Amino acid sequence: MFDYIKGKLVSKQTGAVKGAAIVVENNGIGYLINTTNRNVALAKEEGEEIRVYTTLIHREDAMLLCGFLNKEDRDIFNILLSVSGVGMKVALVLLDEFSGYDLISAVIRGDFKELSRAKGVGPKLAQKIILELKDKLINWQKTSPVDVSDISAEQKSVDTEAISEAQAVLLSLGYSAQEAKGAIKLACQTVTKQDSAEEILKEALHYLAQE
Repeated sequence: MFDYIKGKLVSKQTGAVKGAAIVVENNGIGYLINTTNRNVALAKEEGEEIRVYTTLIHREDAMLLCGFLNKEDRDIFNILLSVSGVGMKVALVLLDEFSGYDLISAVIRGDFKELSRAKGVGPKLAQKIILELKDKLINWQKTSPVDVSDISAEQKSVDTEAISEAQAVLLSLGYSAQEAKGAIKLACQTVTKQDSAEEILKEALHYLAQE
């Protein structure tokens, strides 16, 4: 319903009881947005203008807004919600414990012990998250083939499979093919581990976050 809300930051709160939240005023309406302590800490001072990328959670008894300061975290939040057994609170806890990139990296590596560091995420749930998300992130190209021939031709020293895997993840996060290719081309110029999809993805997300 809302892609983002831009307005004045009225208030922000942290805490384990009610959870982290901010209030953003736009055209005389104050939007209560659930978020992470990480985002509250990074938010501007009260009274300043802020842009928050949002997701509307529709429950039988309530409609809730969740929001993040960058599009990547919001999109990863939405993907987390697609995992059975992962609701709003668990998704927020995961994105409070890990940055978006670190979370994706742990999923790609299959590191369930790392994910289970998050409060309330046990080993079984962590393994379930990895099982479902890894397939969605990496195997995106099986249903929507990704053409990386033009990137591979320009970046001959970089592993084609790593490029393909990184681009598949970016597409699954909602980026267009043009955005993904542009970011990966820039990333391939600076990566040190040229056969690592994780390294390419990290740099690509860095460039996309600056846009």
